[in-house]
Amino acid sequence: MEKLAAAFAVTLGKYVSKEAVVFIISMIPILELRGGLIVSKLLEVPITTAIPLCIIGNIIPIPFILLFIKQIFKWMKKIRLFRGLVEKLEAKAMGKSDNIRKYEFWGLVLFVGIPLPGTGAWTGSLIAALLDVDFKKAVLAELLGIAIATVIMSIFSYGLLGALL
Repeated sequence: MEKLAAAFAVTLGKYVSKEAVVFIISMIPILELRGGLIVSKLLEVPITTAIPLCIIGNIIPIPFILLFIKQIFKWMKKIRLFRGLVEKLEAKAMGKSDNIRKYEFWGLVLFVGIPLPGTGAWTGSLIAALLDVDFKKAVLAELLGIAIATVIMSIFSYGLLGALL
């Protein structure tokens, strides 16, 4: 993830400020807040600036995914070119949905909050939407998950990674 985040930072950094880079990276699937905090440390953005940028950037896509992804997927499946991609995304998301299905709220909190490959707010929102989790419950769970991820990744990025740099 560090290499991917750094590549985005270098590319975007040619056109926008380092704070904007951190914000944009935090909105991108796969990278999200985790990548944003790593990049913020690499770009020497103060943690007090980085955390709000990463949190807001990570939160912005959540309601759109929860509210519209099923309709978007339904429309995309009608187009042969996208059908396979959508089915693959749905299968991959549902393959990770066991704990969310079983524990719903707390499963979603932990899924979003524990920074492992393939987890995060984007995938959590997709799974919540596909499982028809109540919108308010899903948003609250994801906000708590983002708070947990922020603490973990801040320690990693500014603590452990900061000590190595």
